Amino acid sequence: MTHELTSQWLAEIKVLKQQIAELQAEQEAGWQSAEKWRKLYNTEAEQRRTDAQMAQQTIAALKAQIQQIQGIEEAQFDDPTATTAIQQEVEQLKSVEELKAKLILVTKERDRLLQALKTEQDNHTQTRKSLTSALGDAIDSLTKERGVRE
Repeated sequence: MTHELTSQWLAEIKVLKQQIAELQAEQEAGWQSAEKWRKLYNTEAEQRRTDAQMAQQTIAALKAQIQQIQGIEEAQFDDPTATTAIQQEVEQLKSVEELKAKLILVTKERDRLLQALKTEQDNHTQTRKSLTSALGDAIDSLTKERGVRE
């Protein structure tokens, strides 16, 4: 009976050793998989940081362009030479009809420029929304990947 009990224990120990070996192999595979996902996450995160930085640079460049354009417009309004030239042009108009025609022409040009400015502003807004959306999608994707790995 003791011999039978010892054989049973030895068999059980052998089974337990087999299970430990299998669990250790599974644990190693899990660590390798986690390391692979960690590397993928880091690569993706670095790409997203680069994309975000490029988007910020683009936004900064567009803001600088807008400020430059606004600065040019402000400088033109304060330019005494431009004011003098405008006054001379108005003085050359001989009749009320010529003045009306010039006013209509200038108003049309102003409206065209206002429309161009609105279009540029709309494009800027759309670009900002697209970049924000892309950044949000990237963050959502990374969050989902983290959830799958955990």
